[in-house]
Amino acid sequence: MREKFRELVKRKNRIHANLELIQWDLETKTPLKSRPYLSELVGELSMQDYALSTSDEFVNLVEELNKQKETLTEIEKREIELSMEEIEKKKKIPADEYEDYAKLTSYNQTVWEEAKAKKDFSIVKEGLKKIFDYNKKFATYRRKDEKTLYDVLLNDYEKGMDTERLDVFFSELKKEIVPFLKKIQEKKKTIKEVDKISVPIDEDVQLKFAKFLSSYVGFDFEKGLVETSEHPFTLNLNKNDVRLTTKNKKDSPMSTVFSIIHESGHGIYEQQTGDELIDTLLGTGGSMGLHESQSRFMENIVGANKAFWKPLYNKAGEFYPFLKDIEFEEFYKQINRIEPGLIRVEADELTYSLHIMLRYEIEKMLINGEINIDDLPKIWNEKVKEYLGLEPKNDSEGLMQDIHWYCGLIGYFPSYAIGNAYASQIYNAMKKDFDVEKALENQDLKKITDWLGEKIHKYGLLKDTPTIIKEVTGEELNPKYYIEYLKEKYSKIYEI
Repeated sequence: MREKFRELVKRKNRIHANLELIQWDLETKTPLKSRPYLSELVGELSMQDYALSTSDEFVNLVEELNKQKETLTEIEKREIELSMEEIEKKKKIPADEYEDYAKLTSYNQTVWEEAKAKKDFSIVKEGLKKIFDYNKKFATYRRKDEKTLYDVLLNDYEKGMDTERLDVFFSELKKEIVPFLKKIQEKKKTIKEVDKISVPIDEDVQLKFAKFLSSYVGFDFEKGLVETSEHPFTLNLNKNDVRLTTKNKKDSPMSTVFSIIHESGHGIYEQQTGDELIDTLLGTGGSMGLHESQSRFMENIVGANKAFWKPLYNKAGEFYPFLKDIEFEEFYKQINRIEPGLIRVEADELTYSLHIMLRYEIEKMLINGEINIDDLPKIWNEKVKEYLGLEPKNDSEGLMQDIHWYCGLIGYFPSYAIGNAYASQIYNAMKKDFDVEKALENQDLKKITDWLGEKIHKYGLLKDTPTIIKEVTGEELNPKYYIEYLKEKYSKIYEI
């Protein structure tokens, strides 16, 4: 029985790997006219996974093994637990609707790219409406004890999270960060800030530097690769084949730098899952919040750290010659400049959570039926004005800037803010074990990635996120460390 279960799990993983390969192609190199065909393949493979996961054979195996828990290994127990959750989730969704949705979300990514390029929301509006309608319908099928439909979707990315907890979480961030941001903005009126790092750099050079930085922070190119895409992402076939993308912007070369360091955080996590988890259901990173904690840790706590750049600055100048004309201290302030902007992925650390709150509030309203897709451009722009004091010139720098909604990731965005909070909490714990800044100055990034590997990465999905966070930090999610980190860092930079 256990041997048969292993065989079916292996088959599921092969389907997953093929889906990832097609997704990689769709977002990197697929010819435009081939995309509908590949989207059909995604739908077909998704149905194979659906059919396997809900087949009598697989369901009966899982149920029988669940009755024999005492005879199972820890890995098998966790696999059975997660399998039962997946079965319950998928069996509540009709097969034809599941297939239609898989095809829709795959193809709609292509439509989004066209709409974004043409700055025309009307091109993708109908597809987006269908995606939100499907998510509301699926949440209705699956709803049990959740207070709202949106709570059902949140649980897909951060198990145990709900709007009640998130409202308190975001309220705390808003209460502390918004007044602090205003202090900085007042201080900025008395100082002259000139952007010295938005200098045109050839995109091929940016990609070379991105690959150098990815390797520098610990991404293993014998088990992974880097390409470019419209929206940066990370995917894994297994721990020995992890793929990252970055988006190079000719006039914003530092954007590429932090994009690739961010994705490398995701990639290192996947590469450092335990060898014993290969060909199990557990060989990938944990919840989205925990995964984002690793990318945001690498991007901000490591990549925007003065100690990280000290030994690296001259080397960086070989790729980006304009850095040779900027004093190091000025460069450090430039990469940590607080400046509200329209684009989430380029947002500074202080305003980043405002971008997430905006998306959280909007998708919650859409799922709860308080607004509809036709209202979206108006609502988006109003909230950008309220939170950031800015007005998008078009929908491409507004509600179409992120791919998430357009490929079906509804309820995902809060994970970014949770990830920021986890990252600061993890950083606080790491500092108790060794001098993080000294390790960065000594170019000993391995000391950091080894610590993360031992404390977090190796477990994959074997342990749930609340358990890992409690074991690593001694407490549950606590935003105070994120708030303290931000205030301490930027009080020094802006001398307030």
